[in-house]
Amino acid sequence: MSKRKSDQYLEMSEPDLDYVIEDMSVTDSCDVVRRKVRALIDSGEMKVKEFKDAIGASSVTCSSFMGQNGPFKGAGSSVYQNAWAFFKKRELQGVRALRRHGLMTESVEVYDTCDEIRRKINAHLRKPEITQAAFLREIAAQFHTANKKIQSKQLNDFRSKKGAYTGNTSVVFYGAYVYFEKLRLGEGKPKSKAREEMERIYRAEGGIEVPRRRVHVKAPNSVSVSQD
Repeated sequence: MSKRKSDQYLEMSEPDLDYVIEDMSVTDSCDVVRRKVRALIDSGEMKVKEFKDAIGASSVTCSSFMGQNGPFKGAGSSVYQNAWAFFKKRELQGVRALRRHGLMTESVEVYDTCDEIRRKINAHLRKPEITQAAFLREIAAQFHTANKKIQSKQLNDFRSKKGAYTGNTSVVFYGAYVYFEKLRLGEGKPKSKAREEMERIYRAEGGIEVPRRRVHVKAPNSVSVSQD
């Protein structure tokens, strides 16, 4: 089976990765890039000056871009192009980190409940620039041992369930978890308190069980647990 492009990026050196990103088409709107910038700054990971230095932007050009609103407002700004490239590189570097923890063997440790993944999916699909078909392709791309195709029925079935553990056997659960984890790493967002609590509970067990068998799942904050 030939390698997908996403797999090939994992093996690139830093200079090669920079070169490839330069030739990529920008896929996020101006508003999406602004949202990512604000999330990064709000997280405390980088200060405004550090971010401006990282993308080679002046205070004037950065403030001008960030002060605009609209999916295409600021599309000609170097801040837009450079900030998108900054987050894209972080995303791909995050993929490298996940690769060291089971990405290529589909054994990434899972630290979100099924209900939390459903919440993330619902919020993600409400974004105007996201289509269900594109999302299905994205979560299918998280499976590397075989080419996977995920149908809309599988997504709808998973979304219709309720319970911290209900739906853990679905390919949508694992694929969506890895996809959202890549987004979190790429945007520089910190782990939520619930996520940290799940890691505290499940670290010794290697994350929530996702094979097709039933186990009792301990969910934080007294979340009720139901089984498939």
